[in-house]
Amino acid sequence: MASQLDTTLPTVVIDEAYYDRLESLALGGMERSLAAAERLLEELERAEVLPSEQVPANVVNIGSKVIYRDEDTGQNHSAVLVFPGEADISQQRISVLTPVGAALIGLSEGQSINWLSRDGRERRLTVLEVKPTEEERS
Repeated sequence: MASQLDTTLPTVVIDEAYYDRLESLALGGMERSLAAAERLLEELERAEVLPSEQVPANVVNIGSKVIYRDEDTGQNHSAVLVFPGEADISQQRISVLTPVGAALIGLSEGQSINWLSRDGRERRLTVLEVKPTEEERS
């Protein structure tokens, strides 16, 4: 599944502790959210999978708080990346099985990637900062 969005994709790192669950979510999400599920599978296929203790702190992981810029609007956004059942947009908790969530997983600070928004427009985001959340530290 080669991405039609990027000709050169940034390197992504996936936490081994989450890999199988992410893959199952992506495969199971093909019926509900085809584009996001396909994107997540693409990211998993090309990822460097590392043991949890070797995942750099500046990599977007499940439970990470990430500040990213929408390069099309210039606006910065803050969100915590979570599994679908924990998503709550009112608390800025976005699912990894959404277009932006699938684009963010595994990126490091400073990396940019193109993604397709829900309305089908190609957008570009840049990760500005990654911080662990309280729940990630415990």
